[in-house]
Amino acid sequence: MSKPTIVLVHGAFADASGWGGVIRELDTDGYDVIAPPNPLRSLSFDAGTIETLVKSIDGPVVLVGHSYGGAVVTQASAALENVTALVYLAAFGIDVGESCLSAQDGFPSTLLATTNTPTAYDAPGAPGGPDIYIRKDGFRDTFCGDSTADTASVLYATQRPLSAAAYTEPLTAAGWKTIPSWFLVSENDNAIPPKAQEAWAKRMGATTEVIKGSHTAFIAQRVAAANFIKKALG
Repeated sequence: MSKPTIVLVHGAFADASGWGGVIRELDTDGYDVIAPPNPLRSLSFDAGTIETLVKSIDGPVVLVGHSYGGAVVTQASAALENVTALVYLAAFGIDVGESCLSAQDGFPSTLLATTNTPTAYDAPGAPGGPDIYIRKDGFRDTFCGDSTADTASVLYATQRPLSAAAYTEPLTAAGWKTIPSWFLVSENDNAIPPKAQEAWAKRMGATTEVIKGSHTAFIAQRVAAANFIKKALG
């Protein structure tokens, strides 16, 4: 079997450039890596976008999702025969009928609950409701506390909003029910409760490790993140 193509799906408040360090690590080892844009408009639309891309890839694929990207790869993978593994990095490993919002019920709230801010207008291209950003005064602590201040400044300036519709749309299919999964829990995550991550990983029977890092530990600790992804490559 040929080496799998690794598809990296970013989450909310970010774009694909955040994967730069991980891509360099994987590329050095000879893996084909793609980091497509995640539209962040609605869960069904975003998953359909990734599904279309992965179907066009000849050969096995390992899907990696960060944050909201975890929900996207969960839904997209259910309809994909060439996905051999799912990797979650501080991600939403939700189940059918849950949304990214509802799946956090019963877990301690994070900084994101107080540092997010909605637009005063409806999100362009989304089914309805506003876009959501993270405010500048809370961005680094919420999103990338283990990155430098300079990196955090760039990440804030380039953040892409998530539509409220995407955050509240229920999942309709879960690829992790049949596809082997790996989950890297971020111990110091201030955007998704670490206890929720642990619970989702246990529910899906994922091979799980914990990293002492922020919501975007894969940026500050790219070698560790890349090495974790490699464990799912077979």
